[in-house]
Amino acid sequence: MTAPARPAGAWTLHPDRALPADPVTRPVAREIYRATRDLPLVAMHGHVPVEWFADDAAFPDPAQLLVVPDHYLVRMLASQGAGIEQLGVAPVRGGTGAAPETDPRAIWRRFCAGWPLFRGTPTRFWLETELVEIFGVTERPSAATADALYDRVQAAIDDPAFRPRALLDRFGIEVISTTDPAWSTLDAHARLAADGLGHRVLPTFRPDALLAVDRPGWRADLDRLGAAAGTDVESYPGYLEALRVQRARFKAAGARASDHGLLATGTTPLPDAEAERVFAAALRGEVPAADAAAFAGHMLFQMAAMAAEDGLVLQLHPGVLRDHDPAVAAAFGPDRGYDIPVATEYTRALRPLLAAFGRHPGFRTILFTVDESTFSRELAPLAGVYPSVRLGAPWWFLDAPDAMRRYREAVTETAGFANTSGFVDDTRAFVSIPARHDLARRVDAGYLARLVVEHRLDLDEAVDTAADLAYHLPLRAYEAS
Repeated sequence: MTAPARPAGAWTLHPDRALPADPVTRPVAREIYRATRDLPLVAMHGHVPVEWFADDAAFPDPAQLLVVPDHYLVRMLASQGAGIEQLGVAPVRGGTGAAPETDPRAIWRRFCAGWPLFRGTPTRFWLETELVEIFGVTERPSAATADALYDRVQAAIDDPAFRPRALLDRFGIEVISTTDPAWSTLDAHARLAADGLGHRVLPTFRPDALLAVDRPGWRADLDRLGAAAGTDVESYPGYLEALRVQRARFKAAGARASDHGLLATGTTPLPDAEAERVFAAALRGEVPAADAAAFAGHMLFQMAAMAAEDGLVLQLHPGVLRDHDPAVAAAFGPDRGYDIPVATEYTRALRPLLAAFGRHPGFRTILFTVDESTFSRELAPLAGVYPSVRLGAPWWFLDAPDAMRRYREAVTETAGFANTSGFVDDTRAFVSIPARHDLARRVDAGYLARLVVEHRLDLDEAVDTAADLAYHLPLRAYEAS
């Protein structure tokens, strides 16, 4: 991706940003980074709406593209007193939230005035990379520069070359996965396939809403599943069959993975009679919380059993207490930035699943966490012995430079490199994807360079490993089977 021409004295980014500071390691890191900088991007754990690619419409304005959907950005500004409605977040129907700001310039000005809040955060790195290298912005965001920056970004958005499909090529994205509810008919993916993009934009099966049987709205979503699958879901066997039908539909559409983000990690299967009892209670709306939690763990085991049959990779990223502020959730709906990590246990919780499928030739799972205390104690040892397990990249609150360095230091000596997924981004912020991959490649180059200067790895091995982490390992981790 070629950066726009820049006037003298313009805001520029240092070419060695996020590389090691010491003068011995930096030149080696620079050489390793150069070998990976232009490799294609593999974005197999994404949340960009599939409709963006299917419709290929122009993005509306800078605020709707860069501010409103970015949870990292919204939560930081909210922490300093901004109401999320002032950032364009709309209340849910029937909610008590204030009317959202509808003037995109007002939203953009609030973001630019808050630019100093992002100092030292990965959001700052991603945003400045986007603004400078993608949009050609020449001044830092501030209250004084907000309108000029808005006009610059809007001009780029208005260019037909900035449509979502064109950006796949501009960003060098070889393949990207969307995340789709289990009841999806995948019509948008069918349109992409008809246009020759079915191999490049892939669906991912996300059944969480159907596994948490005490969740508000579960029954309505169950009916959606039954309608999509054409299956009676009024019984536990019918429910399982509908999930199998939809998994097969997803796989036929190119899906390579399922995605699971429940709070807990339990995977203990229930006797069939007990599972049927809990499911029947859920249909009546009378399921106790303890039964619902046990059923969720049982269903994770069932998802693994189905994965061993159909070959979809089971992505597991638990440990986030969603919608921590109930008032915000009631007013504005879920996923508004109030999601907070909790301590998570993997070793005992995953034992039933891995005892059954950990060495199964058709089963693969990628384990993610936002509890970095588990990297060296639990996750690296699990990935370092079970052939079905790969350790996912630092995710969400851990996809920051220092956290990514800590990850490599915590897991490599036990799991090596080949037992990891390589870098996997996790974002709805489409335009940030190149910046996220670039940061990961810089951090990995720095870690590998340290191994080289400490004479623990030869330079050619470091270059090969960097290419694996950036490109080859993500492809292998999600390889179709």
